[in-house]
Amino acid sequence: MAIARMRSVVLDCQDPKRLADFYSAILGWAITSIEDDWVVVTDGRPERICFQLVKDHQPPDWPHPDRPQQLHLDLTVDDLDQAEDEVLALGAVKHRYQPSENDSFRVFLDPAGHPFCLCAD
Repeated sequence: MAIARMRSVVLDCQDPKRLADFYSAILGWAITSIEDDWVVVTDGRPERICFQLVKDHQPPDWPHPDRPQQLHLDLTVDDLDQAEDEVLALGAVKHRYQPSENDSFRVFLDPAGHPFCLCAD
């Protein structure tokens, strides 16, 4: 029996609304709560992604160890090339470091600098 249930993944950032818009567009989830320092994105289930204001947020500099990635999201897609074009149009940046040996996933940075991966289904 579990001790707890997953509630939220929370990402620190300087602009919670902008980052919520970004992930809302990628996942097709709705923004369900907007405050000055906290924005929530969900698909209606209890699980959600939240974006929290941290005014002096310093994005990760992965794979450099001084500011490691800390956390990243793996997002499954049907077509890596199409999904790459779409996330780039939304403001993502393709990371210079691509560790996948067989192109089964690609690493990007969201608008706040957090790494995330698009993964082949």
